[in-house]
Amino acid sequence: MSAGNFSSNITTLVIFERDLRIADQKALAEAAKSGPIVAAYCLDDPLNAALGGAQKWWLHHSLVQLNDGLAEFGGQLTLFSGTDRASAIAAFCTLNQIKKVAWNQRQSVLGRDGDSTLVKKLNLQGIEVQLYSSDLLHDPAAIRTGSGGPFRVYTPFWRALEPRLPYFKSEPAPESMTFSQATGHENLDGWNLTPKAPDWAVGLGQSWHPGEAGAHNNLAEFLDGALVEYKENRNRPDLVGTSRLSPHLAFGEISAVQIVEAALKRQGRVPGHDLETFLKEIVWREFSYHLLAQKPTFATENFNPNFDRFPWGKNASALRAWQKGQTGYPIIDAGMRELYQTGWMHNRVRMIVASFLTKHLLIDWRDGERWFWDTLVDADPASNAAGWQWVSGSGADASPYFRIFNPILQAEKFDPNGDYVRKYVPELAKMRAPFIHKPWETPEIELISAGVRLGTTYPAPIVDHPTARNRALSAYKTLKEPQ
Repeated sequence: MSAGNFSSNITTLVIFERDLRIADQKALAEAAKSGPIVAAYCLDDPLNAALGGAQKWWLHHSLVQLNDGLAEFGGQLTLFSGTDRASAIAAFCTLNQIKKVAWNQRQSVLGRDGDSTLVKKLNLQGIEVQLYSSDLLHDPAAIRTGSGGPFRVYTPFWRALEPRLPYFKSEPAPESMTFSQATGHENLDGWNLTPKAPDWAVGLGQSWHPGEAGAHNNLAEFLDGALVEYKENRNRPDLVGTSRLSPHLAFGEISAVQIVEAALKRQGRVPGHDLETFLKEIVWREFSYHLLAQKPTFATENFNPNFDRFPWGKNASALRAWQKGQTGYPIIDAGMRELYQTGWMHNRVRMIVASFLTKHLLIDWRDGERWFWDTLVDADPASNAAGWQWVSGSGADASPYFRIFNPILQAEKFDPNGDYVRKYVPELAKMRAPFIHKPWETPEIELISAGVRLGTTYPAPIVDHPTARNRALSAYKTLKEPQ
C-alpha cells in the first residue's frame, strides 16, 4: 500500500462505503484538496447481497441524497457494480484510466478483508491507494486496558474512552470540489434495492428521511428536545425519548465524532446525567466494534465458548409467531410489529423481545440476530451481534443468565398507559391499562367491552411465563455443570 500526499491535477477515485456523507468524510476531503475526483459507490454482491431488505431500501434513498449533495458542488455520484468488489473497482479504474484511489476503511470483518484484497489488487496494477478511517471515534484495536489487553467489560471501556471525547473534532465539508467525468455509470433503479409489488416499505418511507440532511435534522431535534430527561425517557417506547440516529449512523450519513461534538456543546445547558447517558450509548457502539475486532465471527459464534453447549431448542412455529408479532404477549407483539412496519424498534423493547426469544422460547440468539439483520434499517455488524449476545448471556459483558425479563412487568413499567401497545396492536386498542398488558388475566367483561376474543381476535400466550422462566433457569444451569 502506498501512502503520502496525492499529486495535484490527477484524478482520484473516491469510493464511498458506509460513509454516505460529505462533511467529516476524510477520504473525500483529502482527495478534493489535491485535484479532480470521481465520487463513486460500488455495489458488490459479496457484501450487499447480505443486506436485509430494510437496509437495501435505506441504501437506495441514501445514495439519492448523496448524489443530490454532490450536485450542489457541481458533481455526481457514479454507480457501478460487480460480483467481486476488488475486480469491479480495478476494472472501473482501467476503464477510466484512474491511477489513484481513496476510501475510508470499513471495520466489519468482510470490510477489513475486502480492503486488504482491494489494496493488493490495485497496487499490482500500479494504482496508488490512500486509506483513511472515519466511521468510529477510535481504532477498535488500539484502545487497551492497563495491562495491555483488550477490554471485555463495557464500564472500564467507557472510563478509558470518556476523557478523550472532548478531543475528537469533526471536519467540515470541502469548500469546493472539482469533478472528472467517468464512464461505466449504472442506473440506481436498475439495482432493484426497493420493493415493487407488494411495496412493503410504505411504513419505512413514512417514518424516515435517509441522507445526511435527515441525519443532522434528527440530531438537532434531539439535542433541542429529548436530550433533556433522556436518562429516564429513553426507556419509554410510548414517548419520543431517543435520538433515532442509529440508521443514519449505520450508513455513515453522520459520524460518531459529529454526534459527540454536537452533544458536548450542550454541556452545562442540559442535565449532566442525561448527556452522559447519551454519550454512553455512542461509546457502546464503539465497544461493540472493540469486541468484533477481538472475535471476527462475533455475529455467528458465541463470544463465550461455554455457550457452545447450551441446549437451544428448535421451534419453527414459535419463531414464526415471534417474528410476526403473534406471541400473545402485547409488548412483544407491539415491538415485532413496529420493527416490520418501520424498520426500527425501540431499544428497551429490543431487549424485551430478545430475552423472550432466547429465554422464554429457548431459541438460539442467532435466529433472532438474522431476523433483525433482515428487518432493521439500522442493522450493524457489531452492534446487532453485541446486543443479542448481551441479552442471551453469551457475550463478553453479558447479562447474567438469571436475568429473564418479565414481559408483563416490563410493559407495565415502561408503557404504563398502554399507548405503545395500542399503536402497534390495534386489536387491543380499546383495552384499558393495566389489562392491556395481560389480556389472558383480564376479566371477561373487560374483554367483551374491548371487543377482544382470546384465541380469535388476539392470540393466547404461546408460553406461560412462570413455566418458561423455570425452564430457562434449568437450561442455563447446565452451563455450570462439569463437562
